[in-house]
Amino acid sequence: MSTPAPITVQTAFWLTLAPLLWAGNAVLGRVVAPWMPPITLNFVRWLLALVFLLPLAGWVLRPGSGLAQAWRRFAVLGLLGVGLYNALQYLALHTSTPLNVTLVGSSMPLWMLALGSLFFQVPATRRQLVGAVLSIAGVGVVLARGDLDQLAQFRLVPGDLYMLLATLSWAWYSWLLVRRDEPPAIRADWAAFLLAQVVFGLGWSGVMTGAEWALTDTHIEWSWALLAALLFIAIGPAVIAYRCWGLGVQQAGPTVAGFFGNLTPLFAAVLSALFLGEAPHLYHGVAFVLIVAGIWVSSVRS
Repeated sequence: MSTPAPITVQTAFWLTLAPLLWAGNAVLGRVVAPWMPPITLNFVRWLLALVFLLPLAGWVLRPGSGLAQAWRRFAVLGLLGVGLYNALQYLALHTSTPLNVTLVGSSMPLWMLALGSLFFQVPATRRQLVGAVLSIAGVGVVLARGDLDQLAQFRLVPGDLYMLLATLSWAWYSWLLVRRDEPPAIRADWAAFLLAQVVFGLGWSGVMTGAEWALTDTHIEWSWALLAALLFIAIGPAVIAYRCWGLGVQQAGPTVAGFFGNLTPLFAAVLSALFLGEAPHLYHGVAFVLIVAGIWVSSVRS
């Protein structure tokens, strides 16, 4: 695998805008949790994204586009990036705050480095290892609530476990993005590339949504506020953020991009303070410093 190009201002912009939009997704996911069940929320979100993408790249669904030949690749990408990641995050938000969910997700660099070394023949550099240690330390600070004695008594709540699984799913998805095994015509069209994932992802999500309605007592409380939230998370955190993340990963590589993903807790803290009244504590500030330090150490070249 070729060495990623040095990070430019444009690449940094793509890799910063995506976490900002995902932070908004986490905050809104908490807001709408009483109105719509989590798996259903994920399905409706991507169904709306499909409607938005069809006019841009509907040709990819026609015979001869190459999608049928690459169905295995897009089935896996759809499962990891569309079906699992967001559904697990919305599940996590039922028992955790947006800030804690995004901070648990800050273990992303560790998963990126591990998967790259084990499966993609990309060994971790010393700087990346130091950056990962700093990021994980930031996660440890928030999980301990600023009290190291609590680490010995710490127990993961269901939301934390869901988010750890979501993070692993996203790390695997990000590494698969750089393999570029899809047909050239689909690869050259960002909307077609995303639409191909959404089509298969909706299949996975639809099965999970059916199970949710069959096995749990679910209901939807429709309102204009819910519709506005759905519209935002379908266009912003879904279509726009996925496009930005794909550009950033292709230009900087999955490992460095993973460190930028840790900006999400910083944005989530600000948005939570503004809209949910969940003001961050001092230990959150310490965690943010460690996370940003991990980004800087890992991305600055010798």
